[in-house]
Amino acid sequence: MPDNEIERVLVVPTEVFHRLGHFQGFNGQVERYLDELLRPEHTSYRPRDEVEKDPGYKQLIPYMIFRHVDDAGRQTVFQYTRGAGQGEGRLHHKQSVGIGGHISSIDATGDGTTNSYEEGMRRELDEEVAVDSPYTSKCVGLINDDQTEVGSVHLGMVHLFDVERPAVRPRETEIIECGFRPVEAILSDLSGFETWSQICMTALFGKE
Repeated sequence: MPDNEIERVLVVPTEVFHRLGHFQGFNGQVERYLDELLRPEHTSYRPRDEVEKDPGYKQLIPYMIFRHVDDAGRQTVFQYTRGAGQGEGRLHHKQSVGIGGHISSIDATGDGTTNSYEEGMRRELDEEVAVDSPYTSKCVGLINDDQTEVGSVHLGMVHLFDVERPAVRPRETEIIECGFRPVEAILSDLSGFETWSQICMTALFGKE
């Protein structure tokens, strides 16, 4: 493969994350981490096949969760199963509540890494699902899971999308068995979900 076709993804040195405050699981202190992690002096684009095996770097991943609250206050969350053709092989056939993926060098805008991150998040959203409803969104926390092979090289930025209608549909054929499901039903059956989804559901909705 020619060098200019190698996929390069957005990373920060793991030591920067540790300096800001290492944690395991979910952390809702967005203001403590996000802007600092995205400072241009900390970020770079590196070959994905290299950093997938190098815990010295954390790949920054937007992880978008879609929630609908009906008139009675009942919460549902969009969930799906990852097909065998979806990107990360270690997550195939797992259930998930998160939409998202790597920020790539193709997302670089020249206006700073924050804009590149936002551009990459929009691209991932548009590639994976169609949201046929007005919505609001907010970054509500971060996920770190050093206890798994996948988690040790990734850092998740959790964005909660509140949709007016439960109208989210897949654009990728590998997003299967999908739809909105009551929060309590997901919480009662988390064993088939990828670790990040388990962490997010417990942290965001476990006390409901």
